[in-house]
Amino acid sequence: MASQEKLNEMIEAIAGDINGFIGASVVDIESGMPLTSVSRRPDFDLDVASAYNSEMVKAKIKTIRALGLNSRLDDMLLTLDDQLHLIKLLSPHVFLYLAAERQGTNLALLRAAVNRHTANVDA
Repeated sequence: MASQEKLNEMIEAIAGDINGFIGASVVDIESGMPLTSVSRRPDFDLDVASAYNSEMVKAKIKTIRALGLNSRLDDMLLTLDDQLHLIKLLSPHVFLYLAAERQGTNLALLRAAVNRHTANVDA
């Protein structure tokens, strides 16, 4: 697994490429605990977001299994009226959770930045 320093560098690189970056965390799916997190807004609780999003990821994985799909979850996008939340699986046990302001954030560029900076992460 990548060190916390490498994971922080990855998040900072993503943050530098995204206008409206709010925060991001790398999360252990099973426990919901962030392995590392970076926030630009002190009022945005990444620990709470990480825990609840791990439950959503686990539920989606169970749904895929229940449907008998021969597919693997890659990412999930949640579009709020003022924010974009992207969950990108980095391994079967870890995901990246990212939040950005919706206004001024280009979704294609957000996804490109996440994919570029997570491509070689051993999480």
